[in-house]
Amino acid sequence: MYQWRKFEFFEEKNAGKLNKISPPSSSEEDNSAAVKIECCSSGRGKVVIGYDDGTISLLDRGLNFNFSFHAHSSSVLFLQHLKQRNFLVTIGEDEQISPQQSSMCLKVFDLDKMHQPEATSTSTSTNSTTPDCIGILRIFTNQFPQAKITSFLVLEEAPPILLIAIGLDNGCIYCIKGDIGRERITRFRLEVDDNRSSSNSITGLGFRVDGQALQLFAVTPVSVTLFSLQDQPPRRQTLDHIGSSVYSVTMSDRLELIIGRPEAVYFYEVDGRGPCWAFEGEKKFLGWFRGYLLCVIADQRNGKHTFNVYDLKNRLIAHSIVVKEVTHMLCEWGNIILIMADKSALCIGEKDMESKLDMLFKKNLYTVAINLVQSQQADAAATAEVLRKYGDHLYSKQDYDEAMAQYINTIGHLEPSYVIQKFLDAQRIYNLTNYLEKLHEKGLASKDHTTLLLNCYTKLKDVGKLNIFIKSEDGVGEQKFDVETAIRVCRAANYHEHAMYVAKKAGRHELYLKILLEDLGRYDEALHYISGLEPSQAGVTVKEYGKILIEHKPVETIEILMRLCTEDKESVKRGASSAYISMLPSPVDFLNIFIHHPESLMDFLEKYTTKVKDSPAQVEIHNTLLELYLSNDLNFPSISQANNNEDLNLKAVGKLVADGKDSAKETDCLERRDKGLRLLKSAWPSELEHPLYDVDLAIILCEMNAFSEGLLYLYEKMKLYKEVIACYMQAHDHEGLIACCKRLGDSVKGGDPSLWADLLKYFGELGEDCSKEVKEVLTYIERDDILPPIIVLQTLSRNPCLTLSVIKDYIARKLEQESKLIEEDRRAIEKYQEDTLAMRKEVQDLRTNARIFQLSKCTACTFTLDLPAVHFMCMHSFHQRCLGDNEKECPECAPEYRSVMEMKRSLEQNSRDQDQFFQQVKSSKDGFSVIAEYFGKGIISKTSNGSTGAGALGSANTSSGSGL
Repeated sequence: MYQWRKFEFFEEKNAGKLNKISPPSSSEEDNSAAVKIECCSSGRGKVVIGYDDGTISLLDRGLNFNFSFHAHSSSVLFLQHLKQRNFLVTIGEDEQISPQQSSMCLKVFDLDKMHQPEATSTSTSTNSTTPDCIGILRIFTNQFPQAKITSFLVLEEAPPILLIAIGLDNGCIYCIKGDIGRERITRFRLEVDDNRSSSNSITGLGFRVDGQALQLFAVTPVSVTLFSLQDQPPRRQTLDHIGSSVYSVTMSDRLELIIGRPEAVYFYEVDGRGPCWAFEGEKKFLGWFRGYLLCVIADQRNGKHTFNVYDLKNRLIAHSIVVKEVTHMLCEWGNIILIMADKSALCIGEKDMESKLDMLFKKNLYTVAINLVQSQQADAAATAEVLRKYGDHLYSKQDYDEAMAQYINTIGHLEPSYVIQKFLDAQRIYNLTNYLEKLHEKGLASKDHTTLLLNCYTKLKDVGKLNIFIKSEDGVGEQKFDVETAIRVCRAANYHEHAMYVAKKAGRHELYLKILLEDLGRYDEALHYISGLEPSQAGVTVKEYGKILIEHKPVETIEILMRLCTEDKESVKRGASSAYISMLPSPVDFLNIFIHHPESLMDFLEKYTTKVKDSPAQVEIHNTLLELYLSNDLNFPSISQANNNEDLNLKAVGKLVADGKDSAKETDCLERRDKGLRLLKSAWPSELEHPLYDVDLAIILCEMNAFSEGLLYLYEKMKLYKEVIACYMQAHDHEGLIACCKRLGDSVKGGDPSLWADLLKYFGELGEDCSKEVKEVLTYIERDDILPPIIVLQTLSRNPCLTLSVIKDYIARKLEQESKLIEEDRRAIEKYQEDTLAMRKEVQDLRTNARIFQLSKCTACTFTLDLPAVHFMCMHSFHQRCLGDNEKECPECAPEYRSVMEMKRSLEQNSRDQDQFFQQVKSSKDGFSVIAEYFGKGIISKTSNGSTGAGALGSANTSSGSGL
């Protein structure tokens, strides 16, 4: 092992002199020097030292004295400070009570419970407190004969249970298990060999706890034995027939037994001897500290003692120092404590990781540094930093392959740009490719890294690696690179098949089609691919690339759209078809792809409307179809561009072709308009109030494209008759105008008679001879009595081309008719005047003259009238008994009177309803007659300023209903 490198990974912290008390008094200095340290232990931040005078001292950090107490009367042979509880277990000699009992006893002290000791002649004044002794136990009994104790070990099981193993010089091990404080213990004995001899002295013990398994290693000078304590009785197993001397036995943190012999250090597992390390020299002490093997070796040649710290994993000596004779070795506070024969102490502490790495970096020992940080389980960032420095060192030596191997191990901690920049500068594209591949394998690559790696493949023209990189992923959606970046780079480098493979595998249908259509122009394959997609995905791709497909494959594209929008499935029942269709894409969603191909759009919508009758978007579809049908020209940019590029020498031929195109274009326009008119009619059935298209838009389209047939149909359907005749007037179609008025001006059929008045006004303002038409119009005006003669005369007088002969006959007939009406009105007036005079005379007679009642019978019961009787002014008489209580009206005349009064109230109420009055005036042929009727009924009364609502009949006498 001399070839192992030596390093100074440890340093001396402090050193001092161990005394029984601190500071010692002057009178005790000589006594203190004579006292011998018998045993040591550490734990819970304390170092415990037992002396041969029975005293125990506790030292804190820095080996400063804390306190001491008298544990045994004679000497302290063994002690152990427990870890879980602040207990101290000791073995020492006390006063012998009887010859039959041994003076050797075991004590347990609770260091958390202190008391004031009793003053004795032997106690020192410096002792102020003593820990409680919670248990005292005699080690040797009749069943367990006395022998020399050579080793001692305590295992803390579940509190308060302790398992104490005491090794003797006769090869026996006395075990005590239980709660010593409560004296609830069990004892049992183990023997390493059936033949008891001095050569079987127990020189070392070690507990091994692995889950439920509890085992005890026992070492003698001639054997190594393992006891399985979980078995009853404990099972013994001899691991080796060579042992070791005292103090050269320890346990590793991996529960291995370590034994030091002059030729080597041996490790033992439960199944026997394990690895060994050939460290020559007599092993005075062995220890284990943080994965390091501690060894004090005596050199027989010069008599010196050397303390070595071995890093077995990295095969190096972490520290080596020549020391005095060592009597005890401890580990506490993260330090190694060596106690010498002269009671001096040496504390050795491990340097921090940064100091150790700096030391190695200065010597360019990067491999050792890497092994060191990995073996000591340093964090990944620290390991990566060491690897980076090692890589930089190799890079400076132009060992690029090894440098890259180190940089690859830093992935995830070192910024990739640091490495990439180095190898871009060195033009080491192979190494860079390797690094980028590893970066992608670990899923840490960005879009830029993917771009760079693919560019490396394309520059190297390494199609094989490109295939492996792109096609090696087995699971769907597990690509370790950015899909869009990979596709973009492959397209730029003309690796279209690779780009298509990535897009298809990643489910990026739009990118797959983009390559097929824009780069390769494989339209049939693109259509076939779209046909195999889910309807929702197919709809998205058609929306994005439909323009290209319509331009090159219009028929096939329309077929795909029909399948998407109709999904012809015979299994769909008729009753559920509406709900099913509403879930399908609407043709309106795809209108934008036909932006330069209106003929294809018209074809598509026609097929759709033929197949689907109740589409939710039928209004929008009909609007679009109307716009296509009624437009004067369907423009095709490709044709216009071709015409602009024609050769000038072919003008004559071009003209003939243009004439042919104009003729075909005119025919096409007429066909489309015919379709448009059919659509206008079919989409507005008689049972619907509103059509299945936008009426306002249809009117605008008809106006813009001068489609009079459609416009007339819409106006007539909307009962806008005046707009209908306005169209005929604008076209100067007099025959059609009169025919339209005949059809629409008949009030019997629900027409508007006022159209004849508008027609007469039109002819009156025409400014040309239209005598024939005027005479025909006057015939219908006279028949329906639409206008007064004076209005007719005023209207026709504006046309200078019309003569009086046109209206002579009409005027004569109207005058004769008016004369008859005047005569009838005169006779009616005379009759009303006579009736009025008679009524007034009767009223006057009632007011001034007495009324004689001569009726002899009761009007109600027809019996002879006797008293008491009631006579009414209407000349009806009744028995008083035939009338009801408080009856003040004639029972015979009261119903007629009440009906008159009800009519009066109704008329008064109607007089307040102005809308009804004006509506009657407007709808009547003779509005003046309505006003005269209101005055005649007294609804419109003559009132003075400030009068409030007196009715026309408010002053009329009702004396005919008055009683006596």
